[in-house]
Amino acid sequence: MRSRWLFSAVFVAAGLSACAPIKDVRGYVPDAEKVADIKVGQDTKQTVQQKLGTPSSTASFGDPTWYYISIEQERYAFFNPDVTKREILAVQFADNGKVAELRNYGIEDGQVIALVDRETPSRGKELSFLQQVFGNIGGPSASGAPSGPGRPGGGQ
Repeated sequence: MRSRWLFSAVFVAAGLSACAPIKDVRGYVPDAEKVADIKVGQDTKQTVQQKLGTPSSTASFGDPTWYYISIEQERYAFFNPDVTKREILAVQFADNGKVAELRNYGIEDGQVIALVDRETPSRGKELSFLQQVFGNIGGPSASGAPSGPGRPGGGQ
């Protein structure tokens, strides 16, 4: 009887531990000490790269801005992962190449974007699968005239 209770307890513990989330950390956000070492109006792109490293991303247009991005996700079994933490450090540079502004963003600063699923209609008639398959049966051939061996105008 005691071994049955022990086996049941081990089985339940193993089952519960299998439900633990899988944590995934991606990206890099530098330490607060390194960020505090950057002086607005004094540091350049070269000194920022020496202190913080290469940025995760850079701005494609507008003011030159470097982004240091870090994301933590949790996933249970085969379900889609949930983002639990997101940190973004944006270092904006002025035209003279010196740091103009430092900004920190978190997961609460994100915005949900609604994607539009519009389709451009094509001109003409929409045909079903069967209409497409059987649509040319009995119609004129592609060349306009029958040809081939044994037919008028055909090869020999």
